[in-house]
Amino acid sequence: MATDDFFRARLDGMVDSRHPLAVLARRLPWSQIESSLAPLFARKARVGKSRDDADMFGPTVVVAAGGVSRAGRPRLPIRLMVALLYLKHAFNESDESLVERWSENVVWQLFSGMEYYQSTVPCDATQIGRFRRVLGEAGVEHLLKTTIEAAVAMKAVKPVELERVIVDSTVQEKAIAHPTDSRLLEVARAKIAQLAKRAGLQLKKTHEREGQVLRRRAGGYAHAKQFKRLRQVVRRQRTILGVLLREVQRKMTTLAQAAQDQLTPWLERAEQIRAQRQKDKNKLYALHAPEVECIGKGKARKPYEFGVKVSLAVAHKSGLIIGARSFPGNPFDGHTLAAQLEQTGVLLQDIGVTPKVAVVDLGYRGVDKEIAPVELIHRGKYKSLSKEQKRWLKRRQAIEPTIGHTKHDHRMDKCWLKGAEGDALHALLCAAGFNIRWLMRALRRQLQAGRLKHVFLGSVAIAGSGQPEAPTLQQLRRPGCRTGQQRTWLARRGSASAPS
Repeated sequence: MATDDFFRARLDGMVDSRHPLAVLARRLPWSQIESSLAPLFARKARVGKSRDDADMFGPTVVVAAGGVSRAGRPRLPIRLMVALLYLKHAFNESDESLVERWSENVVWQLFSGMEYYQSTVPCDATQIGRFRRVLGEAGVEHLLKTTIEAAVAMKAVKPVELERVIVDSTVQEKAIAHPTDSRLLEVARAKIAQLAKRAGLQLKKTHEREGQVLRRRAGGYAHAKQFKRLRQVVRRQRTILGVLLREVQRKMTTLAQAAQDQLTPWLERAEQIRAQRQKDKNKLYALHAPEVECIGKGKARKPYEFGVKVSLAVAHKSGLIIGARSFPGNPFDGHTLAAQLEQTGVLLQDIGVTPKVAVVDLGYRGVDKEIAPVELIHRGKYKSLSKEQKRWLKRRQAIEPTIGHTKHDHRMDKCWLKGAEGDALHALLCAAGFNIRWLMRALRRQLQAGRLKHVFLGSVAIAGSGQPEAPTLQQLRRPGCRTGQQRTWLARRGSASAPS
């Protein structure tokens, strides 16, 4: 019977079924992911509004627009959106480039659950961000947890290996410009003037032209190392920002309460920027991102980084990420270890294991009681460690390349998401993207190990499978039956030399 799909190309006929991403599409528990995330996207019941009405029995009160509404466009499949999040961080793509590349990549479409090739984009790029916000931190943690459980199910890692972890912290930088006093003051002045105009306030002077001239002069003086003149310019910038703030505060009393509530946070941030000095604590480094902190990790090439501290927990032997968490406020590394191990235990609870040994650097010393009964191993205990524990300690630095890959290959080098919640979501998604690539490498190794038994050495193939059959040793030892590939295969079987 003819159907519309008769003229469409099926993806399973276009993609090599042994491609790691195609294998992973069959191995991930998509139905479990959809069932656990479906309640987040269920239509919510509305209270409705009461209004007076009349019928044949007289006046009555009816409730309008109540219950569960069926209006609106049907949502996209959860598997498609989850696959897009996995692919975005696994292959270091932005939201815009992700949907464009998806429409050209048949393997990605197969991974997303599509049956037929689709030449159009799967969704608008902005829908990915809305889906991510609805998931929240708990939903994204479930995506990371799924990758860990998939690694155990595919026997790429043994559950007992997850009891020993390496923990370290890094800085996830925020997508902000390098903060300088002159720039922050000019940005605050421009923002306050824009908000006042939008609210309908008539200002005497916005100092727009003078502010731009002062910003340009400050950059020139800083470059020429004329710091006395630079201080004079910055002082004038503070003065005109204060004049603008006081005028807006006087005139905003005539506005509605809702408009005042919108202006107040921005006025408070601008006042903080105007009043802060070099040695102050808890400074504001970005007007639009007050959660940004200045963190120094002792790097010679980058003394200070502006973002949030992120802790990673990695399996000691395999390098699989089994925990990722952001810590606002720039806490001491040792104070983050208990919370990080708690998250790791939650992610591993369905596997049936909990962390028992934590291998860390010296920044985590002194917190043995807080994390008990987990055993803490660091270089400060070297003399009291056993030989086995010293071998474990030698792999402490194995987490450093993992941190480097999550930053340069999985988008942790810069966070573009809003607020502290965006920092937490971004850290978890980067870890999930790393694990997807880790699973692909593990599947590739498994396929290569299995292919040693089915490497093409003769003309006979296994019936119905499309894979060549491996010849026996007796066939290989026949005179004139050995090629270069066959000699290599013999060497791998342990035969140093075959009789002619």
